[in-house]
Amino acid sequence: MTFDPVADWPAWRDRVVDRLQRDHQRATPQRMRIVETLWHHGHLNVDELHREVRKADASVGYATVYRTLKLLERCGLVNCSNFGDGTARYEVHSGAAEHHDHMICTDCGTIVEFENDAIELLQEEVARSHGYVLKSHRMDLFGICPACQALAPR
Repeated sequence: MTFDPVADWPAWRDRVVDRLQRDHQRATPQRMRIVETLWHHGHLNVDELHREVRKADASVGYATVYRTLKLLERCGLVNCSNFGDGTARYEVHSGAAEHHDHMICTDCGTIVEFENDAIELLQEEVARSHGYVLKSHRMDLFGICPACQALAPR
């Protein structure tokens, strides 16, 4: 299934509201601003997310962003990852794109999501060849992005 961030936003927003209500939590305007910002930006750490949210709503405090991320993570709505830069980064768990892998630029920190069916099949094959039943996995590729390569002296 192809993931369309614009078209899928209303469905994910509704999923968040429903999940928060089932957890006896309120979908406050501040929480929803955090949710929307994370949806549209992704792979942000708490500081970056706080900065982006405050561009739209200066009343949202750092603690609110942090607590909301922890709540969303506990509810299974966001994933927390560390891409080697020493900071926890958050992205939505949309349901539409259940699994993807990442390429991370070690120069500028750009994170690109990708899916590759051949890689997925190969990982299953490798697990089976070693007697494993694969339950989950994560693949992060580190390198230099095209933009940073273009900046490098020749």
